[in-house]
Amino acid sequence: MSIRRMIVVIAALAVAGASCSSSGSGSDGSPSPSGAPSASSPGGSASPSAPLSPGTSSPSSPAAQPGPVTPSSGEEIVTGLAAPWSIAFVPGSDGQALVTQRDEGTIVLVDDSGTVTPVGAVPGVDGTGEGGLLGIAFDPASPADLYVYATMGAQNVVQRSTYANGALGEFSVVLDGIPAGTRHDGGRLAFGPDGMLYISTGESGNPDDAQDLGSLGGKILRIAPSGEVPPDNPFDGSPIWSYGHRNVEGLAFDDEGRLWASEFGDREADEVNLIVAGGNYGWPFVEGIGGAPDYVDPVVEWRPTSESSPSGLAYVRDTLFVAALRGERLWQVPLSSGGEAGEPAAFVTEFGRLRDAVVAPDGTLWVLTNNTDGRGSPRDGDDRILRLTLTP
Repeated sequence: MSIRRMIVVIAALAVAGASCSSSGSGSDGSPSPSGAPSASSPGGSASPSAPLSPGTSSPSSPAAQPGPVTPSSGEEIVTGLAAPWSIAFVPGSDGQALVTQRDEGTIVLVDDSGTVTPVGAVPGVDGTGEGGLLGIAFDPASPADLYVYATMGAQNVVQRSTYANGALGEFSVVLDGIPAGTRHDGGRLAFGPDGMLYISTGESGNPDDAQDLGSLGGKILRIAPSGEVPPDNPFDGSPIWSYGHRNVEGLAFDDEGRLWASEFGDREADEVNLIVAGGNYGWPFVEGIGGAPDYVDPVVEWRPTSESSPSGLAYVRDTLFVAALRGERLWQVPLSSGGEAGEPAAFVTEFGRLRDAVVAPDGTLWVLTNNTDGRGSPRDGDDRILRLTLTP
């Protein structure tokens, strides 16, 4: 069934310097309470909400001119997804993407006409709470190779398969031994410009794991597509790239090849971090910007955590887009060439929880809602994919 309902994109500049605390858990959480949105990052000012004029959703080119960019209009293109988690565009296709469905452990093919086609199940998926079938990514150097991140009982596992002609191939384990739990399972996959696979993990509710270099929990991992540990990783023989993370669910590379990550806080602050090899990001000893010399501070923080609970992360033209769960909005974060962040602004505030944001081949932004995962309040048509036009 074709779904092309135009939506109005709403923006609000975030309030700078907010420091009130939250009683929420800072994980996937329940919907945020009513009130003005707020976020914290260096600098910024406040402004009331203002609607942007709706228009057509004709594609924009990410190489047309530098950013930052903002969503100017959009449309709802896919509905009826069941607890979707991650989007990966099929290499060489005309706007087709694979989407993981967390609880069912299945993958579906979607297109911008609203058609949803079952592809198949990932064998062995066994997760509760925040676990299940999570991230998905194609290898740009070998476009038929598909990687998935899934909970399999007491561990999370990265597997490799193939995708061709609407069908999945056999699955093989690339990396296992990642701790799993009912919360904080990480799950995002992203290939870097170096050809390596980057994997975000959570500490599965065991904060001490984040600082333990003998555990793969609470880390960002880096491996070769074969599963081997690259010799230039910061810890000899280990897939660990950075540590001290609570629960990273968003990874994105910018035009400079820098890695950005979105991370759930606990009760104080959610984060966007610029990742450096071997960096310690402080959990469980610090949340948000702490200024402690032993830890890497985030570039952006949100206080309280009810304003964000950041999951999927996308980069396009000097701009980060952060899909917020408890915050129920899409955060736009402008970036400078030096890696400094401007004041976040809120968009897409009327569709509930947002799980993923991915730049499409045509330069538009696809945003995945997540109201059917047991934490949100499903409405008719959930869950859905929204396609946003970016300007300039």
